[in-house]
Amino acid sequence: MEEINLKQLMLAVRTIADEKNLPEDTVLSVIEQAIAAAWRRDHGDREQEVRAELNVNKGTADVFVAREVVEEVANPVTEISLEDAKKTKSDAALEDIIEEKHEVTSFGRVAAQTAKQVVLQRLREAEREVVLAEYEDKIGTVVTGSIQRVEPRIVRVDLGKATGIIPVSEQVQGEYYGIGGRLKVYIKDIERDNRGPQLILSRTNEAFVEYLFRQEVPEMETGAVEIKAIAREAGRRTKIAVNSTVPGVDPVGTFVGGRGTRVQAVMNEVGEQEKIDIVTYDEDAEQFIRNALSPAEVNRIEIDESAKQAKVFVSEDQQSIAIGRGGQNVRLASRLTGFELDIEAGAKTAEKPAEKKPKKNIEDSLLNAVEESGDE
Repeated sequence: MEEINLKQLMLAVRTIADEKNLPEDTVLSVIEQAIAAAWRRDHGDREQEVRAELNVNKGTADVFVAREVVEEVANPVTEISLEDAKKTKSDAALEDIIEEKHEVTSFGRVAAQTAKQVVLQRLREAEREVVLAEYEDKIGTVVTGSIQRVEPRIVRVDLGKATGIIPVSEQVQGEYYGIGGRLKVYIKDIERDNRGPQLILSRTNEAFVEYLFRQEVPEMETGAVEIKAIAREAGRRTKIAVNSTVPGVDPVGTFVGGRGTRVQAVMNEVGEQEKIDIVTYDEDAEQFIRNALSPAEVNRIEIDESAKQAKVFVSEDQQSIAIGRGGQNVRLASRLTGFELDIEAGAKTAEKPAEKKPKKNIEDSLLNAVEESGDE
């Protein structure tokens, strides 16, 4: 049998608490769980309800085994008869829980090992809980981390105090994650499962783009401009509907920035391959759909408000622009406006045709926006 040096254990509690930045109560509770597990291993049974109590001042430990008072004992490990219970507690009644006290002085070698394993495992869990609690209020924000490990389905990111994971569903397709590389990540959630708490990070989230714009556009903080909706296909294209609450303020120009500096800063972060279209939000559904389908020019729109559907008529040369590569433009415009959009070609507008504008480079929505905003 191995003697357990409880005084040494108490000292360890304080040292571990200081080192791991954990409350002493947490460490104490972990060690009590370990003693209970070890005692159960040596003297008891798996089913037993066992708890341990450390007396820090005296340097002693007691174990309490709980049993329920029943009329007829079916399982002596978890039950006790009323007659026997009364020997311990004279006023014992049926359904009471009676605890028997045992003083702990020594453990078998295997039990001591069990105790050690429990302590290490529980301390790791407690440490992670304390660290992640600090990130609880950071959910919904963007932080910078460095890539620690790349696994088949997850990327582990070191955030300094904690490690988070980017699951495959939150990774941008085609984005390269190199070990040691630094990148910004959106803190999406803290997931708690059997393996302990896990910090879930994202690069594909629409809120990630909104947060990045918030850093670049101070007018969002003052409330002069706002993002009304975002539709994103991470790594490919994002459409943002913006609005101004102050007369005379051009919302698109504000988000694009002088010479496109603001939108460029966001694109640098999400990856150059992702195009960002910034369009003006409009209360009028028809006008909003026209804006959302930019850079395509729309002839007319038939809206079914109740079914949230709209038929959009464009000239033949605008059809492929309106639909976009692989249907991307119309798909994002549908998500942005909340209407299912159906593009139809060939219908002429009833109005007098507008003056023919020089054809724009439709791929580069950034330049369009810069032209509109003018050099600031």
